[in-house]
Amino acid sequence: MSNSYHFKLATTPQEIKAYFDLRHAIFVEEQYVFEQNDVDDIDAIAYPIVAIETVSDRVVGVVRIYEPQPGLWYGGRLGTDRDYRRGWQIGKGLIYKAVTTANTWGCDRFLATVQLQNVRFFQRLHWDSLEEITIADRPHHLMQADLNFYPAGIELCPSLLRQTKQAS
Repeated sequence: MSNSYHFKLATTPQEIKAYFDLRHAIFVEEQYVFEQNDVDDIDAIAYPIVAIETVSDRVVGVVRIYEPQPGLWYGGRLGTDRDYRRGWQIGKGLIYKAVTTANTWGCDRFLATVQLQNVRFFQRLHWDSLEEITIADRPHHLMQADLNFYPAGIELCPSLLRQTKQAS
């Protein structure tokens, strides 16, 4: 049986809890990038995105996007559940959802810090390495997405949706 997934903003309490639980499992328990917790100040402004396995309704992948200044967006904390890492399908879908969502919301430039072992994968998805950097004593690349390959869609930004509801 082939797995199918859908990619969406995490909006329900259950999706958000599963999002943070999976991040913790990947970046704290498995990779030891962080000692206690991977939650930081960026989470206050970030939009969590999840990959959900259609059959089980289980969150199997995560990424966050955020806009630290107008038009400049970042993606981060990209990860896939250990049991679902076959074939890059989930990572590719999360990256596409992250960049197209930001592009819909006014992105002029989309950047991410990418672990060294994933640089070639991102390059195949139309990303360019801007520089080599070190984060948490691990080699990374600061990379930029070619927005021409990630078209804007129609999804409303949750903050815009809130403003629209308040105005009515």
